[in-house]
Amino acid sequence: MIMATSATRVPDHTAERVNERIHHATKANIDHYARHPEQIDQRLQQLDAEWDIERTLETNAAALALTGVLLGAFVSRRWLFLPGVVAGFLLQHGLQGWCPPVPLFRRMGVRTPREIEAERYALKAIRGDFGTVSPDPAGAAMAARITDRLD
Repeated sequence: MIMATSATRVPDHTAERVNERIHHATKANIDHYARHPEQIDQRLQQLDAEWDIERTLETNAAALALTGVLLGAFVSRRWLFLPGVVAGFLLQHGLQGWCPPVPLFRRMGVRTPREIEAERYALKAIRGDFGTVSPDPAGAAMAARITDRLD
């Protein structure tokens, strides 16, 4: 497939055991905070600061490209090959949701924006932020439905 859907392109190109590990860790977080709702505000702040796969790839690609340009300008023109490779990887990731660094970052537990948002919404459901959803246990049930949609 040349063009993958935006919502699932990274998980679709990630090893199933890695996706399962990330999904399990997200569910474990939700279970923990369902038992400790007084900590949900702090966890939501942590989620605000969490880098997703897109930000991680963009930052690393920019750093490598800039390094290649600087080395190409001051050391050897051969280093200009590096920004070209990085740009190709970014294009491939944008179209397919995969490029060589993705498996490494995913194994490190870097999540997609959708995976982070699923945890955020589940925690807000537990906390009772959505008027029609009452706090736990109904919130925990809704949280489970939200995280199941990651599959």
